[in-house]
Amino acid sequence: MAAVTAFGAVPALAGGPVPVMEEPMVAPAPVPVAAPSADWSGLYAGAQLGYGDVGSSTGALDGSGMTGGLFAGYRADFGQFVAGVEGNYDKADIDLGGGAATLDSITRLKLIGGYDMGPALVYGTVAAVRADSSLGADNGWGAGIGVDYALTDRMTLGAELMEHRFDNFVGSGTDLDATTVNARLGFRF
Repeated sequence: MAAVTAFGAVPALAGGPVPVMEEPMVAPAPVPVAAPSADWSGLYAGAQLGYGDVGSSTGALDGSGMTGGLFAGYRADFGQFVAGVEGNYDKADIDLGGGAATLDSITRLKLIGGYDMGPALVYGTVAAVRADSSLGADNGWGAGIGVDYALTDRMTLGAELMEHRFDNFVGSGTDLDATTVNARLGFRF
């Protein structure tokens, strides 16, 4: 009788084993994708090709033509703000006033402040400018805007628009304004 009582204490397994409940699988949270970014800090140099349009207050020294030159500088990236200094030189052969004079070159020393947008840098610039012409050389100032885009970690492609002002250009009594637009290819070191 003790054997019958022992079997009565064991639960009945009619219908087979009890299925095991699986815990639901928890999918990991997606990893946020960071926006592409570039570190704009460091030395850079390159070449530029552009177009210049020169006008004067009297209309005596007006002309336009192609420009081309070199640039080099240094930038520091402070997160979203980028600051730097750049020097550039453009060779020009712009006829001013029907052969009366020519603009031979423009040299700039620029301060740059910009916004880091990852692979793009949008910036503004102010510059001390020197223009050499067949009439002589004169100093003025300039301001402009530009954009550089990082094609790779080392190569950039950009564009820049600059306005230049010269008061009493080489003592002629004429104020000279020059607008340049340049396409730029740069290399970062």
